[in-house]
Amino acid sequence: MLGKFFQKPSSELKDRVPPGQHLASGFPVLTYGQTPTVDIDTWEFKVWGLATPKTFTWEDFMAMPQTEFTADFHCVTTWSKLDVKWRGVKVTDFMQQIEVNPKAVHLMEHCYGGYTTNISMEDFLREENFFAHTLFDEPLPSDHGGPMRLVVPHLYAWKSAKWINGLEFLDRTDLGFWERNGYHHRGEPWAEERYSSR
Repeated sequence: MLGKFFQKPSSELKDRVPPGQHLASGFPVLTYGQTPTVDIDTWEFKVWGLATPKTFTWEDFMAMPQTEFTADFHCVTTWSKLDVKWRGVKVTDFMQQIEVNPKAVHLMEHCYGGYTTNISMEDFLREENFFAHTLFDEPLPSDHGGPMRLVVPHLYAWKSAKWINGLEFLDRTDLGFWERNGYHHRGEPWAEERYSSR
C-alpha cells in the first residue's frame, strides 16, 4: 500500500506531518457504520446542555459569515492530507449566535447516524476551527461528512465529526464513541495521542 496510495513525507514537509503519519495521494474515506443521507431542507443543528437551547436550519448557517479555509488533515490511522480546501463557518463566528453558561468546560459533538465525540472548550474555541459545507469548491459529499462537518485541524480527524447536527455543552468531561472504545480522550497528532492509556 505504501507507495501507491501513501508516501513518506519529504524532508521539506517534515514540519507539517506529525510523527507516524504518511501522506495520502487522495482523500481516503473511513467511516464506522452506514453513511447517513441528509437533505439540507430538513437538516437541523441544535445546541443544548449548558447553553440556551437553540435550533438552526441550513439557511441560518448560510446567513452567517462564510470563510475559505486551507488546512492539513491528520487521521489517527496514520495518513495525512495537506492543504485541504474548505468553505464554511468559523466556530468563533458561530459562537456569536448562542449563549453558553460559563460553567461549560467541555462539549459533546452529536451527529446524524448516532456518532458522538467529545472535545474541550479550549480545543473547540480555537480560531482555526470551522463547520465545513464545501470541499475543494464542491458541496461536501456525504462520505466526507456532508452536508456539514466540524473540522478541528489541530486534532486527529475523528474529532472533526462528520454529519454534525448538534453540540451539548457540559460542565465535565464525557466520552464519545471512539473515546469509549479505547481512543485517546484528546487526540493531538504531534503527541501521537492515538489511544487511551487506561
